[in-house]
Amino acid sequence: MTFQPKDLDDLKKAKRLLENPGLAAKITNFLGTPIEKGFAMLPENWSVKIGEVTRTALSKAIHAAVLTIKDSPGEAASTVWHKLAVATSGGIGGFFGLPALALELPISTTIMLRSIADIARSEAETINTIDSKMACIEVFALGGPSMNDDASESGYFAVRAALAQSVTKAAEYIAEKGLAEESAPALVRLIIQIAERFSIQVSQKAAAQAVPAIGAAGGAIVNTLFIDHFQDMARGHFIVRRLERKYGKEIVEETYRSV
Repeated sequence: MTFQPKDLDDLKKAKRLLENPGLAAKITNFLGTPIEKGFAMLPENWSVKIGEVTRTALSKAIHAAVLTIKDSPGEAASTVWHKLAVATSGGIGGFFGLPALALELPISTTIMLRSIADIARSEAETINTIDSKMACIEVFALGGPSMNDDASESGYFAVRAALAQSVTKAAEYIAEKGLAEESAPALVRLIIQIAERFSIQVSQKAAAQAVPAIGAAGGAIVNTLFIDHFQDMARGHFIVRRLERKYGKEIVEETYRSV
């Protein structure tokens, strides 16, 4: 099946968004100094703490955000409202510094997941289906390789393939028992797997907010860059999924790799 010109343009746009994640670069440009200086200011056990906070934030978001959005495929996404909400929570985090991350990140993540679902809906996803909800959660794994990845494992389709088994098992559990049980093994495994990748961007955000005197205004801007990054990932992801529904997964992946 031959791609229509507009669909091919959409796929090119999706690839630009998905394969050129630039959160660290954007934060560096904002700070006017390499983000590595922020990492040097984090406490010694920061990686363990951020891992724990990230897993908690994802768990809370999964059980709150997607359930609140109404199902109306094709409706325009309200990206600006979500940016303002996340900027507000980031301002609080920037004012109180790194200790506020444990309180601020679950709020930001929940708002971002709702924004991701909103973008999914605008790309004609039926958001009340389990498949679409799982696709929303997948977005947090995009845009940053895990520590164990090599180049062949960090591309968009490679990440989806790596998550596929965990996503399927989590979806099967939710279909049978719903989202009421947070400690369900299938959900926990998926959250851990996604958190490993999501924590890379969270670490970059934390490093920026660790810079002395960044303040509330700086924290708001960092969080705006943070949600902007995942809105881009979501837009690319759900363009690809929309085209997969039209042309089939194999054709879309083959064309994606060739453009």
